[in-house]
Amino acid sequence: MPTSDELLREAKRSFSSTDSPVPRRGLAVVTCMDARIDPWRIHRADRGDLHVIRNAGAVVTDDVRRSLVVSVVVFGVRKVELMMHTDCGACGLDEEAVAAKARATTGAVPTEDLLGFDDLEAQLRDGVHELRTHPVIGTAAAVVGSVYDVARDARRVVVP
Repeated sequence: MPTSDELLREAKRSFSSTDSPVPRRGLAVVTCMDARIDPWRIHRADRGDLHVIRNAGAVVTDDVRRSLVVSVVVFGVRKVELMMHTDCGACGLDEEAVAAKARATTGAVPTEDLLGFDDLEAQLRDGVHELRTHPVIGTAAAVVGSVYDVARDARRVVVP
């Protein structure tokens, strides 16, 4: 396993001072933290092409909105894609089971709402609607919704 120093040296080797925080494609992708999801590969993108915002389930939260406002206003993003995926752990998430497991392993329970959902496409449509009706995000950027099929390695637009 690499040490922290090794990871920092590797990061410095790949960094260029000419890199810009402005995504070349003008695209921000909101997606899940699932390790199987590689938004750069899925979008055939390179470093610097897009902003990526991730959380459990690709749920539109206050922090997602905050990050998108900065992405749109400060960095000129003009398109936002909410990309959820099949076989997502947040879909059908049993918060009571998570609390019980947390209690058994740590002695404490989470105080956060874990924001699980039962219908992937309904959650996607709600999230797209929320972003499209946001007074800053929806005015400055086009918002679309897609589902990445993990088993087929294919993305399809659900909300154009």
